[in-house]
Amino acid sequence: MRHLTLFSLLLLGLPGVAGTRHAYHTSILELKLNPQQQQVELALKIFTDDFSRALSQGRPKAVDLQQPSSLPLAELYLHQHLKLSIPAGPHQPRLPLDVQFVGLQAEKDAYWLYAKVPLPHPTKEILINQGMLLEVFSDQMNIVNAEGNGKKISALLRNGHEEEVLNF
Repeated sequence: MRHLTLFSLLLLGLPGVAGTRHAYHTSILELKLNPQQQQVELALKIFTDDFSRALSQGRPKAVDLQQPSSLPLAELYLHQHLKLSIPAGPHQPRLPLDVQFVGLQAEKDAYWLYAKVPLPHPTKEILINQGMLLEVFSDQMNIVNAEGNGKKISALLRNGHEEEVLNF
């Protein structure tokens, strides 16, 4: 777990991988369970060129993330590729959660996407399905660093393994 976090910091934090070209296709999702606010707080770091490419697929013109018109596209993409659910109760199906897009922020060669997810009841388990950029890059790695109830968890999601149960 510690190595995965260190690996993720190296991938997105070294000057050698800065710029529009990078050796790895990766994203980092920071997920925090906030029981006081009864919500999950999300911050997703994604390379600008990768994200722009994903949003531009099937469009006649490339999407410019600096334009206000890209905001609804970013929100739609997030809703399509990031799903969270919790147990509804013993022996009941999972309850899908509403991911509420808060906004995005540019940072050098990447963007941060922010979202919050209201919780209908306290939970110690979240099922995450994170498929960001998997349709664009076969080698895409989506790293999840989660924190809740005093516990830290990391997961690596990729093609063939897009879901993980996070137990806090």
